[in-house]
Amino acid sequence: MAYKGYGIDLGTKNIKIYKEKQGIVIDQKNTIAVNDIGKVLAIGDGAYEMYEKTPETITVTFPVKYGVIAEFSSMQELLHNFLCEQLKGGSGNKDVFIAVPTNITDVEKRAFAELVENSKLKAKHVYMVEKPIADAVGAGLDIKSPKGVMLVDIGADTTEVTIMSLGGIVVSKLLQIGGNQLDEDIVQAIKREANVIIGMKSAEQCKRELSSALPDKAEEMTTKGRYLVTGLPATITVSSELVYNAVAEDLRIIMEAIKVILERTPPEISSDIIDHGVYVTGGGSKIEGLGTLIEQETHLKANLFDKPEASVIMGLGRIIEEQDLRDLAFSELRPSYV
Repeated sequence: MAYKGYGIDLGTKNIKIYKEKQGIVIDQKNTIAVNDIGKVLAIGDGAYEMYEKTPETITVTFPVKYGVIAEFSSMQELLHNFLCEQLKGGSGNKDVFIAVPTNITDVEKRAFAELVENSKLKAKHVYMVEKPIADAVGAGLDIKSPKGVMLVDIGADTTEVTIMSLGGIVVSKLLQIGGNQLDEDIVQAIKREANVIIGMKSAEQCKRELSSALPDKAEEMTTKGRYLVTGLPATITVSSELVYNAVAEDLRIIMEAIKVILERTPPEISSDIIDHGVYVTGGGSKIEGLGTLIEQETHLKANLFDKPEASVIMGLGRIIEEQDLRDLAFSELRPSYV
């Protein structure tokens, strides 16, 4: 029976699945919609279309919060649908590789493995790969050499700052700040400045169009919401200055975390980072001017990527398909892949 390898990146906002020799086969919102009697109405992108638009009888949730599984049964339903029903992966000889955050408890890591082990997928083995490791591999970095690598991954709910060398993590820091927090910052800023409440989807659009890590952007866009006082629909103009002021504090916290990790980095690795700079991934790295801000704050080169949101899942794909990278994966029973 043919071997099959699957890689799974359970992000707060998106779930991505890699299938050996086929590449990324699933890239959808990590979202599920259920009614008041527990019936699943939609998953993935279909459920996300319902977000912030549902009646009281329908609930739309994101099963992963701050990088860990918050709603196990919902996440299992999502995974079953994608893997067993859409990809027909319910039988056969397969290994599953899951990306997990570094700074979480053993119990939280175990939940990722149990998600697959308790499903109908019938996996032969379940292996975990620390997310920064997969991220760096997907970005094309050689983390198995003695050369030190600094990676900043700005995701939906978290930002992880990591120093790696010789295939392992030297020091890391996980912040509960990401794209969703920036969206909330924008919601609160518009509420405070215009007395209008907008949805998180509208805030995300404002972030994509107007956000900048530097104060020199001068653009505007219109968005829709509801006046707080009258409750009537509202159309307002949002400026890039408002968005910059909304997100600046959280970006400052991320910059401070980068500096803290640099202070804790061994001197020999610091010399490598001086030579090669900081690598920045995750969807949040698309904020305009972020690379320049990092360079101003750290005096190091900031290396950005064309598809930063896909580096983790592409890293899992390389670990699945390249034998010399398999030892970067581990299980609870064995220290590394066998």
